[in-house]
Amino acid sequence: MNEPDIVSLDTADPLAVKRDDFDLPEDKVYLDGNSLGPLSHRARQRAQEVIDKQWGQDLIASWNKHHWIDLSIAVGAKIAPLLGASPEQVVCCDSVSINLFKLLSCALRLQTDRSTIVSEQDNFPTDLYIADGLSQLLGEDRCKLRLVNEACLERALDDDPAVLLLSHINFRTGRLHDMQSLTRAAHQRGCLVIWDLSHSAGVVPIELDHWQVDFAIGCGYKYLNGGPGAPAFLYVAKRHLANVNQPLQGWMGHSAPFDFEPGYKARDGIGQFLSGTPPIISLSVLDAALDVFADVSMEMVRAKSIRLSELFINLIKQNRSLAELELRSPTNSDDRGSQLAYAHPSAYAICQALIAAGIVADFRSPDLLRFGFSPLILSFQDIQHSVQSLASIIVEKRYLEQGFNQRLRVT
Repeated sequence: MNEPDIVSLDTADPLAVKRDDFDLPEDKVYLDGNSLGPLSHRARQRAQEVIDKQWGQDLIASWNKHHWIDLSIAVGAKIAPLLGASPEQVVCCDSVSINLFKLLSCALRLQTDRSTIVSEQDNFPTDLYIADGLSQLLGEDRCKLRLVNEACLERALDDDPAVLLLSHINFRTGRLHDMQSLTRAAHQRGCLVIWDLSHSAGVVPIELDHWQVDFAIGCGYKYLNGGPGAPAFLYVAKRHLANVNQPLQGWMGHSAPFDFEPGYKARDGIGQFLSGTPPIISLSVLDAALDVFADVSMEMVRAKSIRLSELFINLIKQNRSLAELELRSPTNSDDRGSQLAYAHPSAYAICQALIAAGIVADFRSPDLLRFGFSPLILSFQDIQHSVQSLASIIVEKRYLEQGFNQRLRVT
């Protein structure tokens, strides 16, 4: 594709104006929003307001004056439309791992005659660690984890598992599961489903209510742009709320936390999934960051995401010097999320060379270069520039430099 064609894509882009909502470094193209979303102007301003005015001036009165006490519920309600969920089913709190522990515990309690959690071998490892830890805690007669490859998922449901635990989008390859179809297949066999939406919330249209999903979790720091360590969210379908009993019975999940009763009485509804005191500063930043979605649809975001990734793929194909890169993501855009993975024996070093050149991507072991496409911040010219830089690094073999081959702790 030539320069005028790419310029015309940017000119016709209805989401191009959204780039102005973010504080983006002028010397970088950011292709890592699938790991950490960028800082928005609203998020920066809210952080300053919470620190200087709310905490700084109003101190503890802010719990009432600035509604800190209700913030987890309010932010959950703001996330809900991005998930195709009614607001009373989503709460923002804790981390993905802690929320998964809560939901797995609830699901197993609902499935008193079943004990197996089925998941993919290539699911995000933390999710598997949590499931394995719960198995060690409860014993295998009450909780055991069974891992299968993707091709065997539906067949594994024939053994009547208690829970199907899956990531909507594979963190390595970007492969996108058919959430509706797999949820239906699980339900037909009496199996509950928990979906991890960490790589899809805010970038892929999701219909949790319509697809009859039971439970879901997700993080706030990727495409939701809530900042490093931003609180996570969890979803519980209305039909389950009256029957669940989550194990981390912290005071914020109590029906009357400031009565300070020695016995625990859970709140009604989604609020029962709160545990400890919420992290108000980071929760407030996420709340402000979500405002960027107020006037865009997930369909618009998804359409641009596909155009960005298709342009990237086509430019790679057109450049003979990049033939040694092997696409590991699905070629059909309907089968992948908003990221691409390319395999190369020197993927780590190439990634570091790209970062040094101002193209921020990331690496996933053992040999994957991963590129994330955040439609609200990227232009089509950014994609062209990124592929040109990648080609230059590979042709000149800059990635062989010693400095680019020294592994950092975070990749």
